[in-house]
Amino acid sequence: MASHIVAGRQQARRRGAPRITALGGGQGLAASLRALRRLTGDLTAVVTVADDGGSSGRLRAELGVLPPGDLRKALAALCGDDEWGRTWSEVIQHRFQSDGELHGHAVGNLLIVALWEKLGDPVEALEYVGRLLGAHGRVLPMSAVPLDIEATVRGLDPEDPERLSTVRGQAEVAVTPGEVESVRLLPQDPPAVPEAVAAVREADWVVLGPGSWFTSVLPHLMVPDLRDALVQTRSRKVLALNLVAQPGETEGFSPQRHLEVLGAHAPDLTVDFVLANAGTVADPEALRSAAKRLGAELVLDNVAAPDGSCGRHDPELLAAAYDRIFRMHGRIAPWR
Repeated sequence: MASHIVAGRQQARRRGAPRITALGGGQGLAASLRALRRLTGDLTAVVTVADDGGSSGRLRAELGVLPPGDLRKALAALCGDDEWGRTWSEVIQHRFQSDGELHGHAVGNLLIVALWEKLGDPVEALEYVGRLLGAHGRVLPMSAVPLDIEATVRGLDPEDPERLSTVRGQAEVAVTPGEVESVRLLPQDPPAVPEAVAAVREADWVVLGPGSWFTSVLPHLMVPDLRDALVQTRSRKVLALNLVAQPGETEGFSPQRHLEVLGAHAPDLTVDFVLANAGTVADPEALRSAAKRLGAELVLDNVAAPDGSCGRHDPELLAAAYDRIFRMHGRIAPWR
């Protein structure tokens, strides 16, 4: 592990900050990381690797590499609020606009893939990028194998609304007009990155979600070693719910339906706390009952962006909500 990451984690431990591992992908995980980096210097992101759309999908198809996009978003979210951090966050998120082959590619995707080819180790390469960015934490892929998501979907055929169909690919599943019944990974039972498993087992707190439920959150539960670590870890677990249902993937889902789907995909997983936005939960008692079935206490807090942005978490409000959970149910000493 890079020396700056080791030093940062050791300093965080000396200050009594919690060791946190956050799992997910895409914008949901990025929102959580922007909040959590305010609370600890000992933060690890474990990221899904099933994206097959856009720049990531093109690089994956051409070079056979892991899709870098969600990993890039996590690294950008871990950049600091100083000039260095803001600049590098914008640079790696920048997409080329042209009439040629570079059109749509993100700078960070190309940088990550170049280091993968140079070093031959996806974990080491991501640590190099994190060091360049001054990231407040580290980013790990959940598996070193590129994965595909396959979903069973109901209602794709308007003439036969009960018919079940198969939809393959994260990009397609995310926008399906049908109702997703279940998802699975291809290849089945993929190997987990050992460092990701260790991060879950050694954490004080594990945070799962928010994010695209079927394509960013649930895939972690389909990697056997990672699922076992989540079930067996002595870490306390927080499940953060989305502010709104996602068009296509979970359209029409209530917050409690999200929990029911998670329980169906991982019946042996228990959770300590379910965090939901107080202003968007229509039936708190139904959600409380669904949380209880996972072994969890429901925490309702204000975490939505105050500017009215639909579905967007506010980093400071989300950080405050996490901090209250960690302080009330973790160590007595303050984290910061």
